Amino acid sequence: MPAPSTLLAPSILSADFTRLEHSIAIATKAGADWIHCDIMDGNFVPNITFGPVIVGAIAACTPMIIDTHLMIADPDRFIEDFVKAGSHQITVHQEACPHLHRTIQFIKSLGAKAGVSINPGTSLSTLDSILPDLDLVLLMSVNPGFGGQKFIPSSIGKIQKLHEIRLQTNPQMIIAIDGGITEENAQEVVSAGADALIAGTAFFKSADPASTAAKIRAMTK
Repeated sequence: MPAPSTLLAPSILSADFTRLEHSIAIATKAGADWIHCDIMDGNFVPNITFGPVIVGAIAACTPMIIDTHLMIADPDRFIEDFVKAGSHQITVHQEACPHLHRTIQFIKSLGAKAGVSINPGTSLSTLDSILPDLDLVLLMSVNPGFGGQKFIPSSIGKIQKLHEIRLQTNPQMIIAIDGGITEENAQEVVSAGADALIAGTAFFKSADPASTAAKIRAMTK
């Protein structure tokens, strides 16, 4: 069955990169479950972030699960580098993978968990043939490329539909949501069927990240 309690995954993209280890310590103190790493290439999305070297530095600072989200074109070229850097799970975009099944099997062959993400405008039906093979699906609730965007309300219906589908096809699969997650909408998102919440701005830019995490957990129990 899905995860018994809500997983919280602060997105390191919103952290203070001049004090990266300190930012990770904040996430640890707040009881986070994963550290989410947004990898952008300036091609698939209109922004550039960081690569395997930084992921390796993050992994060296924490025992938490390193959840790596590849928002890049032709991700197969770099998957092995990110796994070697310390990524425990790799999520690729359906829109960027012409041979998605092969990509998922490649991730698993390296010993990592495999996930697929889809953009707000991409139909869930594009995942029909791959869902039984996935460890997680990451639904984008904003258009990828930049942090700090507002949650797209229609994402709730998409979460509900995916939850219904996974109960029939792959009950162990985690549903993660990325984009615009706040204290105000976390409960609705989890009630719709989400297991893991990716929170960047709402977590690292808050005055008290630990308090923010506690409020989100309290509302989503």
